[in-house]
Formats: sequence, C-alpha cells, structure tokens
Amino acid sequence: MVQAGVVAAPRVLHPRWASRLRRLRGRGWAAVPIASIVGVIFMIRFASSTASWLTYLALVAVPLLAALALGWLGRGSRPWLALLTVPLFLLAWRTPGSLVGEGAAALLSALSCVTLGVLLAAVTPAGWLKLGIVAMAGADAWLVASNLLQAPNNELVSAAPGGGLPQLQSEQFGTVTMGYGDLFVAALLGGVLAPAPRLQRFAALLTLLLAALFDLLFLVVDNLPATVPVALALVLVQLWSWRSRRAQRGQSASAYCAPSMPAGATPPPVR
Repeated sequence: MVQAGVVAAPRVLHPRWASRLRRLRGRGWAAVPIASIVGVIFMIRFASSTASWLTYLALVAVPLLAALALGWLGRGSRPWLALLTVPLFLLAWRTPGSLVGEGAAALLSALSCVTLGVLLAAVTPAGWLKLGIVAMAGADAWLVASNLLQAPNNELVSAAPGGGLPQLQSEQFGTVTMGYGDLFVAALLGGVLAPAPRLQRFAALLTLLLAALFDLLFLVVDNLPATVPVALALVLVQLWSWRSRRAQRGQSASAYCAPSMPAGATPPPVR
C-alpha cells in the first residue's frame, strides 16, 4: 500500500524550477536507480562502515526531503504541510519499536522518495528513466536470487544512529522490513508518469495489485525483491498505452479514409 501511495504522490515540477534544471537534463541520470541498489550493496560488503554513514545521511536528508514533498512536490501539497515532518520525526524518535513510531518513520522515508522521484524525472528523459526502473528491478532480483543482498541489507537495517535517534535508511513495520530502494523505485514510476495523472493513478492501482500478489511468495521464501512489482506495473502501463495509441491511430485513419457523400444522396446497395 505504501508503494502504491508513493507511485500516486509525485506531481510535475513547477515550470519555473523545471526550466532551471533543464541544463542538468541528460540520459546519464537513468543510471542512478541501478547504482543506488548495486552500489550500496557492494559498498557495504567491502566497507561495513558504509551502513553507519548511510544511517546518518538518512537521518538528515530524509526529513528535509519529506518536507519538500509535503510542502511543494507532492500532489495536494501546501507549504504549511511541510511542518508535519516535525511531529512525524518526533513520533519515530520517541516511540521506537511501536507500530506508530515505525509507521511515522516509514511515512517520512516514503515522502522523501517522492521528492527524489520528482527531481530525477525532471532531469532524465522519460524513456531512459523507464529503462532505469526496469534495470533496477532486474538487478534487485539478481542480488536476491544470488544471495548477495541479504547480508549487506541486514547490516544496513541494523545500523542505528546514536542517542536513540530514528533509523530512516530502511523501513520497519512489525515483523516486515522494506529497503529504501523499494520506495525509491515507486517514486520514480510516479515521477515519470506524473504528466499523465490518469495513467499515474492506474499505475498505482496496478502496483498495489501486483505487490499484493507478489507477497504471496512469502509463504515459501523469506526475502523478495520488492522492486519487481513496480517494474511489472510499468511494463503493463506501457503495453496498455501502446495499445490505446494504436487503436486511436486506427480510428483516425478510418475516419480520414471514409468517403464523403453529397447531401441527400442515397448510399449504394450492399450486395
């Protein structure tokens, strides 16, 4: 449900800010999704201090990015809503281990991903970013299947900042954990589809359905690449869009080729 909400949340960046970011636009940003998961996993494998560094980075960056999503970059955002990050952070900090505290921390992480999705969609050509989403899901599935992800991910999840401050580098809710990248990829899908709100909502619904079905595999396994349902939703949306455009072109061609008849003329008999 959180992934589906993150898909539905991003909005199109304001034209004034989009024009300022246009100079940064390029295909190279499409490598960020796959680098964010493969790079982090191998950095933790070969430098365990990376997990500790990431937890402090998340402690600072996540609330700031979440405030941007609530105030400006999410659908329905209002500047005053950015202040809601304060009680969310306090709940995550002062009620650790409770579902309320864990839910607040997960919501902060999800909102921060919304901001990243909007910004990355603004500087990356849509087609290339879609390829980046699929590549990220493929890499995630490979890491899980080859058992390369589990140990570094466990180390990242267990890393905690001092003073009892909240862990925002991953999401924990009860007995379930989800990596930051699983929400990040959902935000990328929402960001790339934000110019078409109807399609974006359809993708969010597909993500919810596919993720729910995908989670049935937990009956037989303990770890799943949660990026895969998001990539499958993207593929299905693309196929649906392609089919719709093809049908519209066919209708337009039929209307263009239909012969016109003079007013009052009787159509010829059909033999």
